[in-house]
Amino acid sequence: MIQVRNRLREIVGASTNWRDHKQALEERLSLSSMLARSQGDLPPRSMKDSSHEVHLPLGSQPHIREKYLTHHNTVRFGRILEDLDSLAVLISYSHTHNPALPRSPLSIVTALVDKIDMRQHTIYPDRDIKFTGHVTWVGKTSIEAKMYMSQLHEGAYSPVLEATFVMVARDPENKRAAYVNPLKPEGAEEERLFQQGEVNKTRRVELSTASLLKVAPTAEERKVVHSQFLSTLDPQTVSFRSRVLPPKSVWMEDAKVKGLEICHPQERNIFNRIFGGFLMRKAYELGWANACSYGGCRPNLVAVDDILFQKPVEIGSLLLLSSQVCYTEGNFIQVRVHTEVAGPSDGGSTTPPTCSTSPSCRTTTVPMIVPQSYGESMLYLDGKRHFSQAAGI
Repeated sequence: MIQVRNRLREIVGASTNWRDHKQALEERLSLSSMLARSQGDLPPRSMKDSSHEVHLPLGSQPHIREKYLTHHNTVRFGRILEDLDSLAVLISYSHTHNPALPRSPLSIVTALVDKIDMRQHTIYPDRDIKFTGHVTWVGKTSIEAKMYMSQLHEGAYSPVLEATFVMVARDPENKRAAYVNPLKPEGAEEERLFQQGEVNKTRRVELSTASLLKVAPTAEERKVVHSQFLSTLDPQTVSFRSRVLPPKSVWMEDAKVKGLEICHPQERNIFNRIFGGFLMRKAYELGWANACSYGGCRPNLVAVDDILFQKPVEIGSLLLLSSQVCYTEGNFIQVRVHTEVAGPSDGGSTTPPTCSTSPSCRTTTVPMIVPQSYGESMLYLDGKRHFSQAAGI
């Protein structure tokens, strides 16, 4: 993975020293004239052009292992998120590579982690890991990269997870969209992957259109909210205002964990903003800690979806993270992590990534989460939707 990040610096021309970042930025601004004026000006690429295989030698090189270990001698999944993010960027740059240019004029950044499905819940700290991936779908300015992670076991690699990232191309100043090379599938398997990318795009549009921030809940969802509300009314009184907590339940307000991070230059990406993988790691680890506290166990990760990046985070910002258990079912816990940023100079607030994760406790049936307000009920329904999608219901 060190080689992946070094290769990205070469492609973009990024400085390795923070004191030189302004000079590197000025050099990148001069690349704007090299951007394509239309997608038709760019040659089509195949999926093979962006194919990559990267090894993480946790077993064969123990000195690398330390960075990835938890105190339980397991692998930190937040570090895996960082590696996946770096690989997705390299895959996208490989798709758009122009051998005639010494530096790429594109700023390719992560827009969305569409989904991460776990094939096995245990990642062993003393076995080598292999990442593979390539571009599977392309729009005019966006790229879908699919990646697979496997781990060495008895001489063969076994699948661990499958991840789908959506990347966007911007100009050197990261201010406006830029065109990327079209994708030309070759063969039945590549055509299937490309069509799945079209399906994923349509699904994302439909989910955005049906968002509870835009439209009312469905009739079935309204019944769920009303049933929950009735279950919290005090049977000793005849009042809508008298609320009691049902047995083996927790008020949603009491299932929050918050954190704060100072965004130092050490966590910058090749464009001298805060690395998206770092933001994902911090959001995931806070969500995991919340699930651990709520369920009273060390939860296993089942799925991650909808890590949405709305704005870049500047160096020097204060990153405010808030995790909320928003839905539970059996031994599953759905956690939503929301982040806000106080800018380094004006103190303004923006919203970078929002993360949704589905951890589970192995054998423990966790307490039921109960909303009190209408806003909490919408969070509950949103969590239920995410859980149903992750569980394939």
